[in-house]
Amino acid sequence: MEHACCKHNDASDSQEDNHYKELLKKSLFAGIPGLLLFIVMLLNILPQISTLHGQIVWLIIGVITFILMLYSGNHIFKGAWIAFINNKANMDTLILLGTGAAWFFSMFVAIRPNSIPLLAQNLYFEAALIIIALVNFGAALEMHARGKTSQAIQKLVGLQPNTARVLRNGIEVDINIKDVLVGDIIRIKPGEKIPVDGIIIEGQSTIDESMLTGEPTPTSKSIDSQISAGTINKTGSFLFKATRVGKDTVLSQIINLVQQAQNTKPPIARLVDVISSYFVPTVIVISLITTLAWFNFGPEPKIGFMLVTAMTVLIIACPCALGLATPISIMVGMGKAAEHGVLIRNGIALQQATKINTIVLDKTGTITKGRPEVTTIYSIEPGNEMQLLQLAASLENGSEHPYADAIVRCAKDKQMQLLEIKNFETISGKGVQALLDNKKLLLGNQQFMMDHHVSISNLVVKAQELENLGHTPMYLAVDQKIKGIIAAADTIKDDSKAAISHLKSLGIKVVMLTGDNKKAANIIAKQLNIDAVYAEIMPHEKVLKIKELQNQGNIVGMVGDGINDAPALAQADVGFAISSGTDVAIESADVTLMRNSIYGVVYAIAISRATMRNIKQNLFGAFVYNILGIPIAAGALYPFMGMLLNPMVAGAAMALSSVTVVSNANRLRWFKIIEG
Repeated sequence: MEHACCKHNDASDSQEDNHYKELLKKSLFAGIPGLLLFIVMLLNILPQISTLHGQIVWLIIGVITFILMLYSGNHIFKGAWIAFINNKANMDTLILLGTGAAWFFSMFVAIRPNSIPLLAQNLYFEAALIIIALVNFGAALEMHARGKTSQAIQKLVGLQPNTARVLRNGIEVDINIKDVLVGDIIRIKPGEKIPVDGIIIEGQSTIDESMLTGEPTPTSKSIDSQISAGTINKTGSFLFKATRVGKDTVLSQIINLVQQAQNTKPPIARLVDVISSYFVPTVIVISLITTLAWFNFGPEPKIGFMLVTAMTVLIIACPCALGLATPISIMVGMGKAAEHGVLIRNGIALQQATKINTIVLDKTGTITKGRPEVTTIYSIEPGNEMQLLQLAASLENGSEHPYADAIVRCAKDKQMQLLEIKNFETISGKGVQALLDNKKLLLGNQQFMMDHHVSISNLVVKAQELENLGHTPMYLAVDQKIKGIIAAADTIKDDSKAAISHLKSLGIKVVMLTGDNKKAANIIAKQLNIDAVYAEIMPHEKVLKIKELQNQGNIVGMVGDGINDAPALAQADVGFAISSGTDVAIESADVTLMRNSIYGVVYAIAISRATMRNIKQNLFGAFVYNILGIPIAAGALYPFMGMLLNPMVAGAAMALSSVTVVSNANRLRWFKIIEG
């Protein structure tokens, strides 16, 4: 796609890829010489520092090391300098101090070896190089993780073609997608990708919307159906009118939402920032105390022990893992949620979703499908059900009532031929009537039949059974004789029961809030085992009910359509807007569910809990690592075991902790929730 939003995304992705490659290159430039130097030192191949020849060789090695450090660590040193001139200290500060101390100490030994006690005449050029290499490698791993996190978004972008087949002056022409205008008529053939958002004006098909909604089953589309950029046409050919292009498409909004969300921090991340701002100066102080302790109380050679321990403290304390712990988990978690059509607006919503103990569900369009469907066709003459449907659909074809629409849709789904009627008339609140071949057709409620003196005594029991299920029975009579019942209802979505059961298994109380009548609401609630029902609630009263639940100490999640329920969604601790997948209510809730299913709520809560659990594991590991590592680096084991931690080993351990954090965060990629 060529619009501005995606140009920016492409540029950003290219920049991140280049940065990743640059970090790997810098890691290799420092790591390979550092490793070779380590090996030759281990094999004792190089001349001794005590000889003139040895001094010259080591000084040359020191100069080469300095050049490699400048190239491979320039971004680190710049970061430390910027922090310094802003009166701050950060992770770069610790790396600069640790590697700088290692290099300067080694150069001092190479220039004035006789000034240092024999046992302290150690050189740490290889340690400085390998530490920088490991830091760069850890940063490259983080960058790689960021790239993988955006793969779901990039797949969405990649679905869009570069051209669109537009009708201009009655002729189909292929034009660049950036030239498509709102109102253009576009032809789509089987297997082609939808270039922009629009509405079908001719033809029908099935559309694969899985990359947009997470729903694997292709969706049937016909005239007046909305379609979205990035989806794939599966079967038929059709024409559609472009309604949103460029950055206004649903897909572009999703990409922007996810990218913004991945850059926000939950409260727990801000806590880490505060801790880190104190942690870095504290480590520097500990390093100075370590220096003084060894100088005043340590064995000879004091200077050697003093410098080695001070360097090691600075190196092992580098809180790289701490800095990675939260952002890497958030990026992976939100990316994983987006793959399943769950768009979490920010880090605060992510953290709040883990605390939810009460979920409030709107009924119509949330628990139910949102429009009536024919549920029962009952004929007093067994075997005549299809004829009954044909008569009812022919009669209702002229009506705009939702139940009429349900009956007509049912007949069309069965490919029925509708009959021609005359003198159609609607009697408000009761029913409709018309003539068919001079026979009078009546379709309506019980009162309508009574008004026309039609006996329905043989169907009253059946009608009562249907009403007890929450269905609305409509009687059909021909020339004053009752023929049967057609019942319709706003039916429960196929997966609502399983989703509500899953929410309850997570320890969440489920509440239904609806403007519908109490009888209909209670019937639905009983079928789904909902904990509490508040019916006949006006839209402005929903907000008050949310507040009431919150005042009782509940952390409340509200699920609605994102438009009518906007005030309640805003009041809730976390608002979940169920989208149709084509009209995203991004501004009305903390979480937007692209699939028209409350199973998205289950997934949002589950992935939020998994992400926060992952963050806490990372933070625990990072803090424990530093708490245990610093005393060992300072030489706490030396009096008991005669053991000191080599600065290079400390650098490796520091890098390993970062690798551990990144690896743990990446486990979220395999997070699964079984839909029941």
